[in-house]
Amino acid sequence: MFNIILLGITSLLTDISSEMVYPILPIYLVTQLGAGPAILGLIEGIAESLASLIKVFSGYFSDKTKKRLPFTILGYSSSTLGKFILYISTNWFYVLAARTVDRFGKGIRTAPRDALIAESAKDGKRGAAFGLHRTLDTIGATCGVLLAYLIITRYQGEYKSIFLFSLIPAFLGVLFLFFVKETKNQAQSAKTKIQFKWQALDKRLKLFLIFTFIFTLGNSSNQFLLLRAKNLGSPLGTVILFYLVYNITHALVSYPAARLSDKIGRKKLLVSGYMLYGLVYLGFAMNNSLNNFWLLFGIYGLYIGFTEGVEKALVADIAPSGLRATVIGLHATFVGIGLLPASILAGLLWKFFGPQVPFYFGGLMGIFASIGLWFILKGI
Repeated sequence: MFNIILLGITSLLTDISSEMVYPILPIYLVTQLGAGPAILGLIEGIAESLASLIKVFSGYFSDKTKKRLPFTILGYSSSTLGKFILYISTNWFYVLAARTVDRFGKGIRTAPRDALIAESAKDGKRGAAFGLHRTLDTIGATCGVLLAYLIITRYQGEYKSIFLFSLIPAFLGVLFLFFVKETKNQAQSAKTKIQFKWQALDKRLKLFLIFTFIFTLGNSSNQFLLLRAKNLGSPLGTVILFYLVYNITHALVSYPAARLSDKIGRKKLLVSGYMLYGLVYLGFAMNNSLNNFWLLFGIYGLYIGFTEGVEKALVADIAPSGLRATVIGLHATFVGIGLLPASILAGLLWKFFGPQVPFYFGGLMGIFASIGLWFILKGI
């Protein structure tokens, strides 16, 4: 439990840093650096996808070396470096480099960290462990968005001030990792050769990974949601507050939802979450009233709260214990590969067919994913 809390605190501090930056980044690109939606899609797609390709490899080498902590420390340190590159940025190429380094860090740390959480949890409490971690993570995100709002209103558009202040919690988050202890499960302690074979994976896991990839093709970067609000005339401060509503909802739902999945199974929550995603994206497509964004961002927070921790717990449940970090990384890689075409496609659909079209596409993909999950996750 001590490890889970420390890792949660690190994620809390790191997300304070990241979410100070994230909601203002699309507006910074458009208003300060002259980049459009297509460039935003390119940056987000490349950064997320290239970094996510690393997750399966970091997971594999974590299993092979039987070490989780060094990869976790390296990953969080890289994300801190990404914030510094953003601070010195003068054009969108710097932003691309900053986002790539930041996401590279996430790619390095995610699978080993999540395996460490799974192995630190008591039997029957894995969902609760991931839910607690996600809750602390999202509390940090909420605080980060609130700080971004306070700083942006105080300094009247001084984006670089936010980038500079974001380095402080990022650095503190890395320091907490030095108090985390490695844990070894029975499979890790055994002197067996680590071999990964796709054919040997559980059929349900393979179907879930494939279906996750298909769903991700319609799941473009959250920054398009923020740009949609800005595009309809919302002031920057209000855009940040919309994102704050999303994070508050996410924080309130994550732990109860993941804990509930320990009792009623993962399937019902995942299906409900994917359906909410589809419906809320259709809402973003059809909405033209700024007041409705309060509700839409709140519902979007429900979607992520229902799915994020629960998905990780599901993958950890089905994965072979000796390959847990590898499979967790494989899941993240499937998601990441889909993010490149998803974000690029969203940017192109926005540019050539209008801002509503990427959200119609994402909404239909979400509804399709919800129905598909119901059938492939039999017995979950």
